[in-house]
Amino acid sequence: MPHIKAVLFDFDGTLTEPGNLDFDAIRKAIGCPAGRPILEFIRALPGAEQRAEAVRVLDRFEAEAAEISRPNHGAEDMVRSLKNRGLRLGIISRNSLASIRKALENFKRVRPEDFCVILSRDDPFAPKPDPQGIYEAARRFGLPPQEMLLVGDFTFDIEAGRRAGARTVFLSNGRLLPDCEALADHTIHNLEELEEIVRLHSALPQGKLPNDLLRRFLGDILPDPDTALLIPPAVGEDVAAVRLQGEEVLVLKSDPVTFAAEAIGHYAVTVNANDLATSGADPRWLLATLLFPPGTCAAEIREVMVSLRETADRNCMTLCGGHTEITDAVNRPVVVACACGTVEAGRLIQKKNMREGDRILFTKGVAVEGTAILARDFGEALTAWGLTGAQIEKCAALLTEPGISVLPESRIAAKSGCATAMHDVTEGGLATALEELSEAGGNRIRIFRDRIPVLEETQMLCLPLGIDPLGLIGSGSLLITCRPGEVGRLLAALREAGIDAACIGEVLGEGAGIEALACEGGKAAHWPKFPVDELARIYGKLLAGKNTQVQNGHGFR
Repeated sequence: MPHIKAVLFDFDGTLTEPGNLDFDAIRKAIGCPAGRPILEFIRALPGAEQRAEAVRVLDRFEAEAAEISRPNHGAEDMVRSLKNRGLRLGIISRNSLASIRKALENFKRVRPEDFCVILSRDDPFAPKPDPQGIYEAARRFGLPPQEMLLVGDFTFDIEAGRRAGARTVFLSNGRLLPDCEALADHTIHNLEELEEIVRLHSALPQGKLPNDLLRRFLGDILPDPDTALLIPPAVGEDVAAVRLQGEEVLVLKSDPVTFAAEAIGHYAVTVNANDLATSGADPRWLLATLLFPPGTCAAEIREVMVSLRETADRNCMTLCGGHTEITDAVNRPVVVACACGTVEAGRLIQKKNMREGDRILFTKGVAVEGTAILARDFGEALTAWGLTGAQIEKCAALLTEPGISVLPESRIAAKSGCATAMHDVTEGGLATALEELSEAGGNRIRIFRDRIPVLEETQMLCLPLGIDPLGLIGSGSLLITCRPGEVGRLLAALREAGIDAACIGEVLGEGAGIEALACEGGKAAHWPKFPVDELARIYGKLLAGKNTQVQNGHGFR
């Protein structure tokens, strides 16, 4: 499905409020029969003078309407929003160019310069519903019509868009026009609703599907309830759990690894085993799909396979199958793993069991994984930004110490019997993980910012890159909720095992969302949101710098 890269608006009644032009009065003034299109009637008049006089009458009506026209509800905000998205905008109207420009003078925050294209009845092509104007707009945009969205309030708009192959949106302005609704790809009642349509058909940023879209799409596809399914798909739920015969529960997890090519096999096993462990399950089996770009040699593939097997062995898992392929669908190695484990029904840990008053524990520190990835993949770039080789090596070593596995702390928390929920920190960092935990658990969360541990290595790497550690991918850290009276016992058990942990907040009442305080009992503090992980946000810039250095002969290894 083509992405939308440009939006073409009808003008009168679409970008402006409807009703300013009295079409019946115009028809009466020029002798046009009721129901007949005005422009087509004028063009069919037999004499040049008759046509000229009819146009003068039409110009007068349009000029008077333009004087009193006002922006349609939401029009100016929509234009600004679409421009901020980087979309190209245009106008195509059966009105004259002079009346369009006059009406735009009544807009406060929109000017003719905001539109790459303004096409009117003064241009030398047939008006809508003929598609010629749509083709001309596409030519000026430098796009195929399929990558354009046409928005209009009348049948002619929708017909022209469809005939040209553009995606169409009918703006009803509160009217009932069944023919238009049936013909258009989408129907909206006001321009504010256009934002969601544009979003659905625009390219998404790198990273996980935004949670609001995931929530909606899951609502569209979820099957009828299955009594054996104990943990169904939901925002913040990283595993599925299915009751087998008796008291045994099968826990399932699938996750891809697309960064950190150097240790991709280790990552693929560990991140999937992590999620199984947060449910209290013992990871047991692993399947892996390996995708490599053209030009990959056999030795590289064997190295990933060996890494998968060795990491699976260390986690007491059996590598039992999968698929391997070289494909131009990827430009770097991708491993998609599916991990399975089992747990007794009575020991299954579900996020819905968290309750008001529970305390929130956090192990190790923020962005362990992201720190290691950046150091391993972009060492020379970091050197250029002022980090020493020793500092970069120290950051890269986080992959192995403390590492990205949360199995040890998960097992300790599960064995303690006092953990009510667990959630490992992955893409989007601690900030996103807490939001997911809150939503999946059905409770709001309060966080004390001064208690969040940030490793020294992470601080020294993130600062020069302008990265917020709270939004940087963070496998290797675990969130645990537990009853308030058990916090001391669980923290002691973790520390006895050599795992650093801190109590960073508490569970509030029912709902969803994060409330941040500077410290316990202190003032409200800002809590950031990350539409994309900080690594994904900066990865393209770092990769561009890496490629530039390769071209300059400096090279990256």
